Amino acid sequence: MFVLSRLRTALRQRLQRHRSCATVGAARNNVMERVMTTEIATLGGGCFWCLEAVYQELKGVTLVESGYSGGHVVDPVYEQVCDGNTGHAEVVRVHFDPAQLSYRDILEVFFTIHDPTTLNRQGNDVGTQYRSVIFTHSDEQMTMAKQVIAEMAHVWDAPIVTELASAPVFYRAEDYHQNYFVNHPLQSYCAFVVAPKVSKFRKTFGDKLRR
Repeated sequence: MFVLSRLRTALRQRLQRHRSCATVGAARNNVMERVMTTEIATLGGGCFWCLEAVYQELKGVTLVESGYSGGHVVDPVYEQVCDGNTGHAEVVRVHFDPAQLSYRDILEVFFTIHDPTTLNRQGNDVGTQYRSVIFTHSDEQMTMAKQVIAEMAHVWDAPIVTELASAPVFYRAEDYHQNYFVNHPLQSYCAFVVAPKVSKFRKTFGDKLRR
């Protein structure tokens, strides 16, 4: 009887360990699935403060980073990009969950909050660093971008000049550019340029706002 009791105890302990391992394994798999399903969209449409402020409010977006991409200078700084000689555009890298938000949704927002018909310009911001550009991260994104651009050609009166290319190296902008509108809502550019774009986004895409 003593041996049988010890055997039963050992079996119970082994079963508990097995269940514990299974729980940990399931949790690890869930985390891996969430990581694996995150996608990235890289877009440029004028000052990156504007795009960042909008996409931070979009449901399904997990992270937005402002940076520079598409040029020939390695590790550029803001002052270099502003000179317009690096070839880089000011862009945002949008991390999103495709289970909540589609790449098409992201592009529809993009073509609503900036003017894709003005070459190397958004309002008073002039230069190649402010060009309209979509940098794609897969063949599927490239196909979708071409489709949306074709559809938008029937919406805008002037020809769309948005550049479309595979995503080159992304250089994250200086820390003070990150979360700029959130941190400086009363700064003059934010108040007169960024805020109206955010307001337009909220009115147009109210059902897609982060709650």
